Amino acid sequence: MAGVKGRSGGARPGTGGARPGAGRKPAPAVKQPPAAAELTPLEFLVAAMLGKVEASPTQVKAATAAAQYLHTRKQDGGKKEEQQDAAKKVAGRFSQANPPKLVAAGGKKV
Repeated sequence: MAGVKGRSGGARPGTGGARPGAGRKPAPAVKQPPAAAELTPLEFLVAAMLGKVEASPTQVKAATAAAQYLHTRKQDGGKKEEQQDAAKKVAGRFSQANPPKLVAAGGKKV
């Protein structure tokens, strides 16, 4: 029934559907050494440097990039922390003074 909406013939037997062996093949599973999966990036880099763990160049680059977010260096404190530390050192010299005594009124509030 050509020309009638919704009646174009429908599915034909034996056509379409999934064919065996068609489509993309699954990617091979990447196996990671179990010791490397449990280490932090910094520990991984040290172990790779000492030869305890075999590391690909990609793993070394990834560990180097991740280390800066997980481990801070001693000099990476930031300006605010440095200013607070400096203020604490100076604060001992310039502590808050006691209010003046009311000698004129005999020590009583007026």
